[in-house]
Amino acid sequence: ATTRRARATATTTRATRDARRATTALSSRACAMRRGGAGDALGARARANAGTRGRGARRGDGAARACGIIGVVTRNEGKGVAAEIYEGLLMLQHRGQDSAGMVTYDGMRFKEKKDNGLVKDVFDKSAMKYLDGHIGMGHVRYPTAGGLSATEAQPFFVNQPLGIYLIHNGNLTNTDELRAKELNNRHLRTGSDSEVLLNVFAEDLSKEIAAHPDKDSDKQLFDAVTVTMGKVKGAYSIISLINGQGMFAFRDPNGIRPLVLGQRQNADGEDEWCVASEDAAFGPLGFTTVRDVNPGEAILITAEGKMISRQCMKGSISPCIFEYIYLARPDSQINGISVYEFQLELGRRLAKRISERGWEIDTIVPVPDGSRPSAIEVASALDLPYREGLVKNRYVGRTFIMPDQRIRELSVRRKLNAMRSVFNGKRVLLIDDSIVRGTTMNQIVQMCRAAGAVKVYLASAAPPVRFPNVYGVDMPSRKEFVADDKTEDEICATLGADGLIYQTVEDLLQAGLGMNAQIPRFDASCFDGDYVTGDIDEPYLEALEAAGRGKGKKGVTQNAPAR
Repeated sequence: ATTRRARATATTTRATRDARRATTALSSRACAMRRGGAGDALGARARANAGTRGRGARRGDGAARACGIIGVVTRNEGKGVAAEIYEGLLMLQHRGQDSAGMVTYDGMRFKEKKDNGLVKDVFDKSAMKYLDGHIGMGHVRYPTAGGLSATEAQPFFVNQPLGIYLIHNGNLTNTDELRAKELNNRHLRTGSDSEVLLNVFAEDLSKEIAAHPDKDSDKQLFDAVTVTMGKVKGAYSIISLINGQGMFAFRDPNGIRPLVLGQRQNADGEDEWCVASEDAAFGPLGFTTVRDVNPGEAILITAEGKMISRQCMKGSISPCIFEYIYLARPDSQINGISVYEFQLELGRRLAKRISERGWEIDTIVPVPDGSRPSAIEVASALDLPYREGLVKNRYVGRTFIMPDQRIRELSVRRKLNAMRSVFNGKRVLLIDDSIVRGTTMNQIVQMCRAAGAVKVYLASAAPPVRFPNVYGVDMPSRKEFVADDKTEDEICATLGADGLIYQTVEDLLQAGLGMNAQIPRFDASCFDGDYVTGDIDEPYLEALEAAGRGKGKKGVTQNAPAR
């Protein structure tokens, strides 16, 4: 045991020194590129591409994405894992577009690269060549706690004990308490709750190693994270790389954010592993889904490909239902539920309510992109034609906070265009996945009328959003919600529509519960105000908004289209 600890300490020293050198070298290279003419052009393209969004667009008057994480353990030490992490991050890019980060490990040294921007812009050829190693993990981020600085990009690192890198999807709800009581004078470089969580875990692991130096190292990890789980509140799906140990992943006892385990065998028949936010990332890499990481469970995958798991805390799955409405890819399956099938079911339930209104409708049009499955099912159930009447421009750069209303309206029209051939003379029902702030939806209604629509009705596949999501989805403040303190008729008038209908909370929950009987409840707090962790009250929400939740948050950009 003494020899093992001495070897781990020496390896940690090398890993820390090399990680610092690597970060310095890459930062210097980036600065040099910015100073040079070619670098200026590259930087301009990167900034422009950072705003090119697909379904994962951060919606200027709607909800923003949270984060996506992936970790891969291969057995071929001569084959770089960075390319696989890169491909996996591309499959998770919809979950965050503000920054990307990656760290690789060859059994001796960590190598790291992270910066603001999209995956394809952060990891150029030189970075990919540098990131060698057969174990690695990556992160794409939209900041729900902290800021937009590149220093807040993940992964985060501590060199004591052992040397630990960590990435996080979710949001802690007791960060201030942890910062004040659990860090033992550890210095933090950022305002990120993820860095707080890393240091709490590192401190608990340090104490565990000191108290039980002869205990097997895997048991030290599991015992330490059990202590950490007892302290930390909120949502957290975690992947970490630990020097001399391997990849260590764990999930909060409520299972609010997703985390999925995948497996494959290499040409020699050896097991290789992947852990990711969504199983959609597995396909291009050849992994098959084993199962979801259980709430309160931790999993260690050693460098030798051995998978060890322990149920560290009693868990009860209560996933965030917004994952299925908006966050996750339709080709993902999360907690045993197909995201696509869930959205189809929302369409079927919504169609029943629409039929009760007696509206005279000529055609169904989705607001791209996330509402398509629900809109298809509404059209089928009502026996009405489905038309793609709103065309999305995917090659418009990021739209920052606009100085006046006219420019904001023009930014929406650059991103969406209404086809006159679909709308002219028609009574149209627009289907959206959710309506949060509503300002852009108002402009979309006007666009449809300008294209000749006689009537414009609106239907939302989700209920009205009336409460903040505190578990890792950045939303506007409550006062900015279009549904805040309004009746459905008042919301309809605000949006300028001829009629409006929302999914009910009951139908939303029943759609999910009917697809997996093993899930006792969902967190639907942004719709019903019932927060699954039980520690969220009005003073907490008021403090959250006072700290800058929503459009007033420093550094947050606004994008269109948005609902």
